[in-house]
Amino acid sequence: MQDNTTPQYHYLRKQTNWKNLWFYQKTIVLYQMTVVFCRRFLPAHGDRTVDQMVQAARSGKQNIVEGSADGVTSTEMEAKLLNVARASIKELKEDYLDYIRSHGLTLWDQTHPRYSPMLTFCQKHNNIEDYEPFFNRWTDEEFSNAAVTLCCMVDTMMQTYLKNKEQEFVTEGGIKERMTAARLGFRSDKKEELNAANKEIASLRARLRQLEQENARLRLQLQLEQENARLHQLEQENTRLHQLEQENARLRHQLEQYQQKSQG
Repeated sequence: MQDNTTPQYHYLRKQTNWKNLWFYQKTIVLYQMTVVFCRRFLPAHGDRTVDQMVQAARSGKQNIVEGSADGVTSTEMEAKLLNVARASIKELKEDYLDYIRSHGLTLWDQTHPRYSPMLTFCQKHNNIEDYEPFFNRWTDEEFSNAAVTLCCMVDTMMQTYLKNKEQEFVTEGGIKERMTAARLGFRSDKKEELNAANKEIASLRARLRQLEQENARLRLQLQLEQENARLHQLEQENTRLHQLEQENARLRHQLEQYQQKSQG
């Protein structure tokens, strides 16, 4: 079982889930809108604008995906690809603006009665399912103004996102700095572990010396107790021997008295 307390040393950045990015979701809408717009309002053949608009919409979407994936190892590459995505969306916006101008349509501004409802709708809705019901109902003017609004929103959100990525790079550094930090962190922790182990070894050695000294003291105490016990035993034996000698002397004296009486 893995020890959850073991420190981790990461130099790869966490993968960004681009599907959760609102500006990415809006680029999906823009791509599908552009495909339908070109099919409905531009010639099927002989107009390079169709390929350019579809490719710009696709580039905006795909470079967000690729940039987010490359961001795991390279903040620089992520920033470059996200800027490519921004440039593609700007190009797409210009194509829609050109269409509005060249076809004599109205570019909705804040004074237009449709501007505020359209802006609110685009702000609140990111999913393609919310826009698809309008794809075959909108006029080319409605299509173009909605697309221009979405392009502006995507660009603004991406600018904010890139500023956050810039700050993240300043604080965390690039791949080489993160690799160095991870390696130094590992070595620092290992050094601390080694120092702790050395301290523990020194403590155990000191404890061992104490135990050895205590063992020697107990051995000496045991020897003294054994010698005292032997000495006590010898003293008891000596006392017993003295008693026997006294008893023997007494018996000899009695025997002598008995012999004298017998002779008299």
